[in-house]
Parts: sequence; C-alpha cells; structure tokens
Amino acid sequence: MLPRLGVDDLLMVTADHGNDPATPSTDHSREYVPLLCTGPRVLVGHSLGTRATFADLGQTLADVFGVRPLDAGESFLGDLT
Repeated sequence: MLPRLGVDDLLMVTADHGNDPATPSTDHSREYVPLLCTGPRVLVGHSLGTRATFADLGQTLADVFGVRPLDAGESFLGDLT
C-alpha cells in the first residue's frame, strides 16, 4: 500500500477506542488509542506525543478535506509536515 501513495496522500491507521484489558466490557476506557500516520509529506520519525483527545483526529481530517472546523479537537496536520 505504501508505494501506491500519491504525493498528496496521507495514510492514518488507528483504532476506534482503547480498552482496559482488566475490565469485562468493550466500552471506552483508560487505554490510549494508537495512531500511525504516513505519506510522502509526513515527517519521518516525528512523534505527535499524547494527544489531549481522540477528537484531534477528526479535527485533522476536517483540516485535510477543507471542511469547516469541528466543535471539538485540535488539528495536528501542521505537526505532520
């Protein structure tokens, strides 16, 4: 898949939510959600750190697609390139 990314493509891989393995439910819990980002313009080896909220991903996607800002989250698009 990576060799097929175009110059303006951005690939983001994540999970829908983190789960505490010590609890019986699959509800959102204390675990962090993984996020991997790559593409021709993405800085290699750059860490986004621990984000304040998973809503940052949605805000970043809004930024990528040029739609109005969402009510929650902070775009990290500028931190990727």
